[in-house]
Amino acid sequence: MSPAESAPIRLGTRGSALALAQSQRVADSIAARTGQPVELVPITTHGDTSTASLASMGGVGVFVAAVREALLAGECDVVVHSLKDLPTTPHDGLVIAAMPERADARDALISRDAVTLDQLPDGATVGTGSPRRRAQLRRRRPELEIVDLRGNVDTRIGRVLGTASSAAGSGVEADLDAVVLAAAGLERIGRDDVITEHLGIDGWPTAPGQGALAVETRADTRGPLRSALKSMDHTATRVAVDSERAVLRLLEAGCSAPLGAHAFIDGGMLFLSARVYSPETGERVSSAHALYLEDTKTPAEDAASRVVDDLLKQGAAELAPLGGTP
Repeated sequence: MSPAESAPIRLGTRGSALALAQSQRVADSIAARTGQPVELVPITTHGDTSTASLASMGGVGVFVAAVREALLAGECDVVVHSLKDLPTTPHDGLVIAAMPERADARDALISRDAVTLDQLPDGATVGTGSPRRRAQLRRRRPELEIVDLRGNVDTRIGRVLGTASSAAGSGVEADLDAVVLAAAGLERIGRDDVITEHLGIDGWPTAPGQGALAVETRADTRGPLRSALKSMDHTATRVAVDSERAVLRLLEAGCSAPLGAHAFIDGGMLFLSARVYSPETGERVSSAHALYLEDTKTPAEDAASRVVDDLLKQGAAELAPLGGTP
């Protein structure tokens, strides 16, 4: 059978504009490597249909369960997740077969008058649905009014710039002075033009895995698809993101724990830093460690263990709602 006659590979994805955009990039990469057509299979999740806050719904995993169920049921062959939405515990029968090279991990500010975060006037309204971002805003700009925010990226842009600057539709009113969103998501849908300010990682660490994608398939997947996914995996991204997510897992920190982490590899060393915030005041504790990759068989786990041990010694468990100890 020729490639043109091959059955298409079915890629499951959430139906939002952002999910479809990033899934299409993965689909194009799989198609180029396998010579087979790839079709997107949109899947509706609880997180897409509920209007409740992410924290009240349980945060991590609310955008994932339905997509994984479709994969296990054979309704699709492979799925794409934003890695920051993926629970840290492995799922029986599934594997993360690829983590493509990470995009920009920073947060970005979009403001109505093109002013920076520090230039926003006292009392300005800033929208976010993230407990971490809320805590960071409280610490850096306690004079701001923080507004809980839901909706897709275009809707959030519309809340600041109006519907003429987004595809959000006529029902969105420009009622906020600014919002904080992931820079990678804005770039993937071609809306990085609206960014007022990129918030630097050093002073504003982001969610573990932010900017990275997870391409998940069934554990028994073999053949051209599995080979294609293996070739798409970016080792440096996987090691860095695994270390960030290990911090989250070892602290047993869910969506209610304002936590930022970032890792990168340079000169054969893995550098990992993490910060835990008080959700009420923005008070914080921080830790950073580095190790040579060649000195250990489990660099991500070892670096995370050091960082978590340090955070707990500094009182992270008393500062924020954490589930346990390493």
